[in-house]
Amino acid sequence: MKIRSESAKPLKKKTSVLCAFVLENSNEPLGLGKINEKINSSVKDAIKETKGKIGGISIVSTLGIIPPKNILIAGLGPKNKLSTDVLRNVSGKITQKIRSMGLPEFSIIVPSGFPIDSNSSISPIVEGSILSMYSFDSYKKEKSEKSPNLSILVSNSQNAQKIISKAEIVSQGVIYARSIGNLPPNDCSPSRLASFANAIATKNRLKCKIISKDELRKKGFGGISAVGRGSKNEPKLIILEHNKGKRNDKPVVLVGKAVTFDTGGISLKPGDKMDEMKFDKCGGCTVLGIMKAVSELKLQINVVGIIPSVENMPGSESYRPGDIVRLYSGKTAEILNTDAEGRLILADALSYGIKQYSPKSIIDFATLTGACIVALGNNVAALVSNNQRLSEKIKKSSEKTSEEIWQLPINDDYMDMIKSNVADMRNIGMGRAAGTITAAAFLANAVDETPWAHLDIAGTAWTQDASKKKSYNPKGATGFGVRLILDYLSTL
Repeated sequence: MKIRSESAKPLKKKTSVLCAFVLENSNEPLGLGKINEKINSSVKDAIKETKGKIGGISIVSTLGIIPPKNILIAGLGPKNKLSTDVLRNVSGKITQKIRSMGLPEFSIIVPSGFPIDSNSSISPIVEGSILSMYSFDSYKKEKSEKSPNLSILVSNSQNAQKIISKAEIVSQGVIYARSIGNLPPNDCSPSRLASFANAIATKNRLKCKIISKDELRKKGFGGISAVGRGSKNEPKLIILEHNKGKRNDKPVVLVGKAVTFDTGGISLKPGDKMDEMKFDKCGGCTVLGIMKAVSELKLQINVVGIIPSVENMPGSESYRPGDIVRLYSGKTAEILNTDAEGRLILADALSYGIKQYSPKSIIDFATLTGACIVALGNNVAALVSNNQRLSEKIKKSSEKTSEEIWQLPINDDYMDMIKSNVADMRNIGMGRAAGTITAAAFLANAVDETPWAHLDIAGTAWTQDASKKKSYNPKGATGFGVRLILDYLSTL
């Protein structure tokens, strides 16, 4: 999909479809200008048809009277509820409509005097258009139809094309995360995931290091080694480095859980919806998408991506309930449930990241707990942190990108809930209480005083039954967290 900005007057633009937004309870399309009298009544009828409701779309032919062949009216809902996410969602609906019509291109007007300023409108329009065209069809004989090209008509923005280019890179980072997240487990082992990291590094000149089974064991990665023991597909620790900041600047370290398939191990999961456990690698996929985009955006900072990757299987060598595992930090964990494996591999990766890189901050992403879905549903991720300044910055980026998060507390009471009688920690809390927080408390033991933020994306990493329908989030992996953290990193 090719996207470019133009300063052409909308009604003089030669295009298959000229798209204009309209607010609820308004009779005037935004930025369209004075319409030829012969087609004005048809446009008014189109506005009445949509009623300005979010996602309402109506198309009228211009009968060859003016250069645009058709005018599309798209509703944005009430002015007081307009947001960049509404714009993103409606832009996606427009793009899907144009593709369904088999048209090669279209134009969207970004008017001056818009309730959201022109520059702030461009990114969500681009993101909604690109992300709504994504379809995971790698295993289908019939492929998706070709995406139409888009012209964004802006009256006076000198930076429009630069904003478009950045939004395209960000969107492609999301799509990259989605595409790997959607891969079936028979086509995405830890080794395959490592090959994707190597490919990103080669193309974008990142440093890449892969630590494999024997080296993991020798270097004391007890959590990763234990969880990966039950599968013939060996565990991997994947490290990517983007070093574009000052040499002595401490990096931001990003850690992503990548369980390429999670059966639960000896503590076997129920069969219902177990197929969705291919999405247990989505935290790692988010890190891959971010690292790809960080390098392409050429951000002048130091960023390290660390992805512990395993397959959690109930093999003859699997770790067991009752085992005690020594983690990379030197602390020991009593295993009470082998389906609480993500915190074990993340703890190793977090400790390694802190020891190796002394980061200014460390952020992890994980489809960690079903308790997160119980607490927050499928549209909001949980944030747990030991540093409120870091939390506030991430929350500000959340507001800008509409990737919603909600901060949960962590204190000594929660830390006490994972204390073990026979080891330093137990890998699950006491009963079902505060499951998301006790999982985070386990990770907190690995980070000590380093500024740390944990994002539990179990509800948001892929579309589930209760997920809010959005045009730009087609069924499957969502790439949640890529846009959020890229915005945060761009502020550094």
